[in-house]
Amino acid sequence: MAELVLGPVLRHVDATSATVWVETDAACEVEIAGYRAATFQVGEQHFALVVLDGLTPDTTTPYRVRLDDHVVWPPPDYSFPAPRIRTSGVRRIVFGSCRAAKGHHGPGHDKLGPDALDAFAKQLKELPEEQWPDALLLLGDQVYADEPTPKVRRWLAERRPEPEGEVVSFREYAELYHESWADPEIRWLMSVLPTSMIFDDHDIRDDWNTSRVWRAQMAEYRWWGQRIRAGLASYWVYQHLGNLGLDELARDELWAKVRTAGGNVQGLLEDFAEQADREADGRKPTRWSYRRDFGRTRLLVIDTRAGRILDGPERLMVSDEEFDWIERNAEGDYDHLLIGSSLPWLMPHALSHFQSLNEKAAARPGRRGRVAERIRQLGDLEHWPAFRASFERLARLVHRIGTTPQAPSTICILSGDVHHSYAARAEFTTPTHSEVLQLVCSPVHNDPPWFFRPIFALSWSRPLARFLRWRATRAGVSPDPVSWRKISGPHFGNSIALLDLTTTPAHYHLETATPTGLTTATDLTFPHPHPHFDPTNESTPNAAPTAHSDPTADPHPTAAPGPTANPGPTANPGTGPNSTPAPDSGPAPGQHP
Repeated sequence: MAELVLGPVLRHVDATSATVWVETDAACEVEIAGYRAATFQVGEQHFALVVLDGLTPDTTTPYRVRLDDHVVWPPPDYSFPAPRIRTSGVRRIVFGSCRAAKGHHGPGHDKLGPDALDAFAKQLKELPEEQWPDALLLLGDQVYADEPTPKVRRWLAERRPEPEGEVVSFREYAELYHESWADPEIRWLMSVLPTSMIFDDHDIRDDWNTSRVWRAQMAEYRWWGQRIRAGLASYWVYQHLGNLGLDELARDELWAKVRTAGGNVQGLLEDFAEQADREADGRKPTRWSYRRDFGRTRLLVIDTRAGRILDGPERLMVSDEEFDWIERNAEGDYDHLLIGSSLPWLMPHALSHFQSLNEKAAARPGRRGRVAERIRQLGDLEHWPAFRASFERLARLVHRIGTTPQAPSTICILSGDVHHSYAARAEFTTPTHSEVLQLVCSPVHNDPPWFFRPIFALSWSRPLARFLRWRATRAGVSPDPVSWRKISGPHFGNSIALLDLTTTPAHYHLETATPTGLTTATDLTFPHPHPHFDPTNESTPNAAPTAHSDPTADPHPTAAPGPTANPGPTANPGTGPNSTPAPDSGPAPGQHP
């Protein structure tokens, strides 16, 4: 009889449908709430994505997992609330990034500190359902392929000699997911909260696709080809497949081939992964970015890793073709726009200016360019400001959406990666009707080297930022198209963030894990921006969001004025239909954009 290995994981949910993902130890038929799906095989593993269509809006459906008509989940002695699917809409979202697996220092000890997502799950299971958030967004580094726990490292050493302490094959990637997602609290949380995901570098390898030089260096390792094939194939199975809605699944050619193959599809998936990694003529053959509509809230998740263009005349975070898709899907009538980006768009000012300056230097020929490239790799200088053209294009998109007659109440860029948390507010020369915010939550469970904290704290220094902006200007870096100022942070420690969009203004809550549970790091509300902000006069910035428990808030912007545009009339949040059709959905994510 087949057994459940991992899951159930509740993935895409809307008003009338849902998908639930599971891994089993043998081929079988999976049944959830009366809906069935056969497993597909990838190497030694078996998986199923059960599609539930025809659900009733605004209802809760408890479910069990049956394998060949045998109930396997929840177990008889289950101490958590029953798995369930809620179709009542999404207005409260919990998010974070950088969650390493537990067990880094033996049983009962965790040198990375308490797991914030684990602590959140323990807290949540004691609350009534109506107080639960509606969705979970994981913004990268769901697994650490290059930094596994000692237990996995020992297991890898028994399998092969190199690369020491890093995974290579699909089966080895599976072990990382088993270790991370089998945690009882996490397993329960992912069975009740619809979960969206996107990769970051450690899902493949540290600094993945930092630059053309980095890719060339990695290609010299004889195991790298197998690593990228397994890494992207496992990402498709464990993470990407569940990001897709029913219409996207129906259009997805790879999913159709997997369902009808009738045998082991590992080769099929790894061939797809190898093609997806290639870059030709300034474009990538696969789009991992995706869109989800949560009623009056739109979520656009941008692939800031695999989609990078590094061989063209201009470095791009994503290709022009994929950015066109992003811009088309940012159009619409909704109350809130959430842009999920594993990497922050607006960073501490000094780091932002330094990254743009470094990009210029690394493009130079000879020794100076080689030194700058070395600094880029050592310092992880690979965020949006290090892809200057993309940084500016995202600023233009945000400004354009924020100044339309139907501008949303808020535009929030949700990010992680940088191992500290903060909130920043963006401001343009021509003010937006929308509140524009950069919200960063990182890490969920990790512990960067001790020297990161003073570096990140210093990177918000206004004198240092002004000096580096002066240097960047002298080097030919264009003026910043947007100004921004920190309104909370930097906050250190394992944290989880909650964004509440049930009311206007929006509400942002950051909690940090301690040995005894979660404690509030910051609590912010975001009122409508003042219409007469002048970023050239630092004494009269926009009315700042209300910040509680945050004495570190910086009241002044330090960046240059932004672009100009004709503002439209003030948006009227909360009006319009309950859902908005896609203006141009394009092909399903994971296919040609």
